[in-house]
Amino acid sequence: MSESKVPSVNLSPSDYVIIGGTGDLSLRKILPALFWRYLDGQITADYRIAAASRRDIAIDEFAAMLRPFCESAFADGTAGEDEWQGFLALVSIITLDVKGSEGGDKLAEFIAERADSGRPTIFYLAIAPSLFGDATRLLRDCGLVVPQARLVVEKPLGHDGESSRAINAELAEIFDESQIYRIDHYLGKETVQNLMALRFANVIFESQWNNNHFDHVQITVAETVGVDNRAGYYDAYGAIRDMVQNHLLQLVCLVAMEPPSYFNADQVRDEKLRVLRAIRPLSAEDISCGQYQEYMQELGNSSNTETFVAMKLAVDNWRWAGVPFYIRTGKKLARRASEIVITFKQRPHDIFQRNGGGDIDSPPNRLIIRLQPSEGLRLQLISKEPGPGGMRLFPSELNLSFGDTFETRLPDAYERLLMDTARGNQTLFMRRDEVFAAWDIIDPVLTLIAGKTPSLYRSGTMGPEDDLLVADGRAWIDPYDD
Repeated sequence: MSESKVPSVNLSPSDYVIIGGTGDLSLRKILPALFWRYLDGQITADYRIAAASRRDIAIDEFAAMLRPFCESAFADGTAGEDEWQGFLALVSIITLDVKGSEGGDKLAEFIAERADSGRPTIFYLAIAPSLFGDATRLLRDCGLVVPQARLVVEKPLGHDGESSRAINAELAEIFDESQIYRIDHYLGKETVQNLMALRFANVIFESQWNNNHFDHVQITVAETVGVDNRAGYYDAYGAIRDMVQNHLLQLVCLVAMEPPSYFNADQVRDEKLRVLRAIRPLSAEDISCGQYQEYMQELGNSSNTETFVAMKLAVDNWRWAGVPFYIRTGKKLARRASEIVITFKQRPHDIFQRNGGGDIDSPPNRLIIRLQPSEGLRLQLISKEPGPGGMRLFPSELNLSFGDTFETRLPDAYERLLMDTARGNQTLFMRRDEVFAAWDIIDPVLTLIAGKTPSLYRSGTMGPEDDLLVADGRAWIDPYDD
């Protein structure tokens, strides 16, 4: 193994204001990510973090709530009490009611203390989208919407295209598009960014990246958990709105996009937008929905909400004509894994057939891009079996496991994305027209499945019986075991 350390890039000090700072998202994801960046030296004593919440809470109680979500840093010896107290010294608690506008003056005072320095202020709306308009108007009325202010918003950005446009219109009334960061944590994963490096920094792959060499592409995002305490939310959204409209379509874009002229925010997002606009409208035969058997029992009433969905997408452009993109996601499946599997076309002629070494049914070459867990790349090849006795072929594999190759902890996606907001880099964030183009694909799908009963599937399986790939003479490649 090679010894390697992920370098930390020093940034200009910034202020992070988390509106909804004592909520689940803040405690589980945002603040632990900032803590890890503090431990790595990227967030220094010059940074400030404000947890703004309707709840009036003492810092000691807040620290006790946050500590369990930061325990991994203590368990591996990275953090101790000195580091913990040093991080807490950066945190202020501000009581704020975005609907009643109470506490806005305290937030304005907090920002004004260092406003003359021109330091970036990142407002993270870790609240329900229905409150985005109230929150942004409060920031405007308090005089906090200045050129160096940035706004981070979480999905879901709407329930459909119409509501998404309404929410984004509210944001656009107050903030310029260049200040808005629509976060999709999948785009911050190490392997997702390595996908771009794999394609655009290695001519050996990019030269094969087309319909001359690809048979098909599969993208799987599988979860072993059910809806748990999110049943009410999930039943209103389902797998299509919750996962496909953002995460999976973004992964399709990264696989299918053309090389941008330069690696910058607008050019990357321009190319992703072209992919979304090239996706052919789906028919009912392109969609398969399922629901795990215990779902309605957990929900407490009957429901046609899908907890599993598979789709067949066609990208109608020169590069991808004839190459299907199969995507699927679901809950209560057999494995927790997110993978992109690229299957290459079979060799046109088997030169080993007459010598008894060939096998016309041997598996094709595949490139497997593992997003989580155990991030890495696998290239499946055909090799000669060692030993005398002729040319006996067998499947083999080249494995680049990031955990094995780099002897360092890989930063969480939120860590990377939060630092990108500080540096003002929007490359890994969705632009407004991307969001609308994704809804233009999904809205007709929702109409097609409306009122239809999804197929039931047993928990611990990989979903309902396949009726997409089988019809095409293909099969799903299930995620490999860790």
